[in-house]
Amino acid sequence: MRKVTAIIEKGEDGSYSIHAPELENVIIGEGDTVAEAKDDFVNSRNEILEAYIDEGLPVPEELRDVEFEYRYDLSAFYDAHPYLNVSKLAEHMHINASLMRQYRRGQYISEEQVMRIQEGIRSIGRELAETTLVR
Repeated sequence: MRKVTAIIEKGEDGSYSIHAPELENVIIGEGDTVAEAKDDFVNSRNEILEAYIDEGLPVPEELRDVEFEYRYDLSAFYDAHPYLNVSKLAEHMHINASLMRQYRRGQYISEEQVMRIQEGIRSIGRELAETTLVR
């Protein structure tokens, strides 16, 4: 199975869109929530596949055996994971909480800061994955 990057972004109107820039076939998903946009994105891909099949055309290689790897802009990430407390996450990563809230609202963020936050999130993920609970 080949992995293809799908970018999730929050628009100025508060809706979400998804696109896969590395594909020649245009697949787009839109919705009021990240989940709705993902469902629409998958549905769009399925409709494209059905169109090829209905027309008796070969399905392009790029659309066969594809698994989408979703990547989020920071605003969409927080909306997709509403159980994460923005201020506490910022504190854990030693980032100014006010600045983190600005990022969440879609303010400009440098590539360096994106990488710092991404590593912080991955670190938390590793820590959680290694957690074992007892009763």
